[in-house]
Amino acid sequence: MKILAFSDLHLARKAAAVLVAESRAADLVIGAGDFCNMRQGLDEAMELLSGITAPIIAVPGNAESAEELRAAALPNMTVLHGEGVDSGGLRFFGLGNAVPETPFGGWSCDIGEAEATRLLAPCDRADVLVLHSPPKGVADSTSAGMSVGSQAIHDAISRLQPRLALCGHIHDSWGQSGMIGATKVVNLGPTPNWFEVTP
Repeated sequence: MKILAFSDLHLARKAAAVLVAESRAADLVIGAGDFCNMRQGLDEAMELLSGITAPIIAVPGNAESAEELRAAALPNMTVLHGEGVDSGGLRFFGLGNAVPETPFGGWSCDIGEAEATRLLAPCDRADVLVLHSPPKGVADSTSAGMSVGSQAIHDAISRLQPRLALCGHIHDSWGQSGMIGATKVVNLGPTPNWFEVTP
């Protein structure tokens, strides 16, 4: 399966146009949250991505809630937040929002580590984890060098050992990757990221 993945679009028109064009070669597209800005412009973000005809798996970022993303979702988009779905012989499980809580204020859709642990607990297997937040210690560094990822997500990756864990959220870590056991973790950013995963 040829997977095109991105995160943190934040209504960037040029980035969206590139993603739409690239998606013509994809079997599946993954969007790892933050489609809009501060709970504004989600319908516009969906319009920017409406040229994608491949199936899309998405998780909400902290710029949109799960309920908002489900309401605005494109017809070919499956929104995951504490749920899994099978596609092309692979198992995907998703967790959105910011983990742990951010200092960004009331607009930000955040959940704590305990809630993240609860939402990840039903997952007994996954080929690909789709996340908004990165795991603690991998692709989660701010410009000040602080590690701000999620311990609950790190624990889930260690437990499940999916082939891929795809995330975003920490802009300073876009393009960074690392390993947790046998799992490749990638902080995507709003550029095309390609993966080939065999069922």
